[in-house]
Amino acid sequence: MAERQREAAAAAGLVLVTRPLPAAVETARRLGRLGYATLVAPVLAIVPADEPPADDDPDAILLTSASAALALGRLARRDRPVFAVGDRTAAAAREAGWGRVLSASGDAGRLAALVSAELPAGSRLLHVAGQDRKPEPAVTLAGLGFAVAVWTAYRAEPVPCLDGAARTALASGSVSAALHYSRRSAETLVRLAAEAGTDLGAIRHVCLSADVAAGLGGLPACSVVVSALPNEESLFTALGARHRHTASREFAV
Repeated sequence: MAERQREAAAAAGLVLVTRPLPAAVETARRLGRLGYATLVAPVLAIVPADEPPADDDPDAILLTSASAALALGRLARRDRPVFAVGDRTAAAAREAGWGRVLSASGDAGRLAALVSAELPAGSRLLHVAGQDRKPEPAVTLAGLGFAVAVWTAYRAEPVPCLDGAARTALASGSVSAALHYSRRSAETLVRLAAEAGTDLGAIRHVCLSADVAAGLGGLPACSVVVSALPNEESLFTALGARHRHTASREFAV
């Protein structure tokens, strides 16, 4: 990021990071390196599920979230390839000790195509997922002849109330933007803010996809920005473009 862009980031206020731990901390660190001040206030908590793996000896493993990578240590074998939906999820799998990890760069459709290009039809796949998940890529892969077993390895539970520091920062106008990584976390933030009497309409909401943005419900459309691609790099680009626009208006006064 150029120096002027860093100055714009620094001038634009706090960026609210509401995704679950530990991913929220890593996102905040990355934003910090880009010059942003952040406030970490997760609205969902990742809780391991008691369900055992649906298949303990698959031909390959599917990961559609970085949170799912936290459960990989519960599998008996680590010599199977891992197909991850995006680069951050792939990195989490590598950190968990898996050697062969392939990334679809943030798209479930590409993930299905990647698997079908690398493995023969009929291969057994273990989709390590959360309790709340989308049907893809399992539906597409099943249609291509793959045997997909879903292991519900964790659930994301809403926190009881909006973090006190977040309430204070939002009320004081210190927050300029919030990042949204999932539809459920966006919906949860809207609900918790309403329960706390906190206004979210005055800040910018930068979303990983249009589906995520749909979770923001009745917020003004002009306050919602959707990332061009469903990955964190593109999300940060959308955040930077919005912050530079905001800062340029402020500097012109």
